[in-house]
Amino acid sequence: MKSDIEIAQEVEHTTMAPIDQIAAKMNLTADDLENYGKYKAKLTFEAIQEIKQRPQGKLVLVTSINPTPAGEGKSTVSVGLADALNRIGTKAVIALREPSLGPVMGMKGGATGGGKAQLIPMEDINLHFTGDMHALTTANDTLAALIDNHIQQGNELNIDPRRVTWKRVLDINDRSLRQVVTGLGGVTSGVPRQAGFDITVASELMAILCLAENITDLKKRIAKITIGYTYTKKPITVADLKVQGAITMLLRDALKPNLVQTLEKTPAFVHGGPFANIAHGCNSVLATKMALGLGDVAITEAGFGADLGGEKFMDIAAPNIGHTPDATVIVATIRALKYNGGVAVKDLTTENLAALEAGFGNLKKHIQNMKRYNVPVVVAINAFITDTPAEIKLLQKLCQDFGVAAINTEIWEKGSAGGEALAKAVNEALAQPADFQPLYDKTEPVTTKIEKIVQTIYGGKSVIFSAKAKKDLKTIAENDWNDLAICMAKTQYSLTDDQHVLGAPTDFSIHVREIIPKTGSGFLVVLTGNVLTMPGLPKKPAALNMDVDENGVISGLF
Repeated sequence: MKSDIEIAQEVEHTTMAPIDQIAAKMNLTADDLENYGKYKAKLTFEAIQEIKQRPQGKLVLVTSINPTPAGEGKSTVSVGLADALNRIGTKAVIALREPSLGPVMGMKGGATGGGKAQLIPMEDINLHFTGDMHALTTANDTLAALIDNHIQQGNELNIDPRRVTWKRVLDINDRSLRQVVTGLGGVTSGVPRQAGFDITVASELMAILCLAENITDLKKRIAKITIGYTYTKKPITVADLKVQGAITMLLRDALKPNLVQTLEKTPAFVHGGPFANIAHGCNSVLATKMALGLGDVAITEAGFGADLGGEKFMDIAAPNIGHTPDATVIVATIRALKYNGGVAVKDLTTENLAALEAGFGNLKKHIQNMKRYNVPVVVAINAFITDTPAEIKLLQKLCQDFGVAAINTEIWEKGSAGGEALAKAVNEALAQPADFQPLYDKTEPVTTKIEKIVQTIYGGKSVIFSAKAKKDLKTIAENDWNDLAICMAKTQYSLTDDQHVLGAPTDFSIHVREIIPKTGSGFLVVLTGNVLTMPGLPKKPAALNMDVDENGVISGLF
């Protein structure tokens, strides 16, 4: 059986279309593109503004159950669904996140789908692509350098070095950089202070890039970023440093959405990549608006499970897009549900109806959560060869009894042909009325908003705030930041803040250890449990299996 990269390379070397041909499918011309080689392009600012004025299509959000070692294949289903919609005559355009090198080199792998439902050029997208990640890293670390330089050169703003909150970033998992000391080496090397690194996709600049409407909005949001506090605990912003113009300049080209294609030549915008466990987990507002303006249906997805990316799309991204989902697709696999039902990974290929029914609780909770927003829901069963007819029949019945259609899809193996039934079910869902209801009002107290997410979305009982979190709440109140949205930072593997608790637990507490104001993004990042904003590499990182031959052909990337 061919690997994902072998399937992608075969198409790339034979039938991949020049990017201007993909653009032409959406009535775009060469003048609307800034080409990055033959098969990748960014939209010009002029094209972006024109597309915004077009009538918008329908919006489909793809989310999933909590991820497991068995795999769920959310991006595969997103890509295959768009291909299948086009196959049955519904003009679909994709909007997805850019992969981060951290998981590509670590454990998760790439983020371009799999099998016969992939984005191409696969290697380019998973590696350096059009340079957006590098631009974000450079802009973030330029701001960090400017902060330290201001302190070194007289500190006119009276910044307390102990209260600088802006971290440097790197787009790779590097646990050694979580806590560092900068400024060592004497008076000419800066003021020593404790600092640290986040992964690039956790940077507030990444979130801002994905929420900004245009250059002006980008600059305004960057100006509002809180980078630290004075000795009297007054917030200091980028505007106080007067460098918002310089930071915006470094992100000028990164703001433009990237256009690529699927194996079946469906247009796809791949732009922005905040993680959903430590950031808001959605591709850029601009990319989604481009897909809405250029297709009858826009397919987008939010990172990890519906408890993280799904909730954040509904309560953070959708208000910024100005278009709420018209339907939601929840991806699940029988293997992953059996894992949630207590089956060990090595035994997942054996039929086990009792474990499947026990693990269904996790999917049921996510269905309940997405239904709560008053948007039609469809379940996509991402098929594996080891699924048995009895297991498929049981899962479909369990979903049907809960009022949701569950469609078995064979997208990985068959591409769009394996997703026709799902495409038809999604079209049926799009014909139903949607009356979107947000989870909370942003004007509610911060603690109330957090409790609503914990109790309604996670199924928890209560929230326990650490002493540090209580101080943060006081700072938030003193600075009138109560009206910001909530961005929960939580393990993706569980509805709780303990990654080892599977299924759909109840009667648990969520532990909030810190709350970080992201005043440029417009939300509060709520750190729970032991979640980290700079991940580490696993014992055997995926990088061990990667190589490139003398002709530049890559292997081992997945």
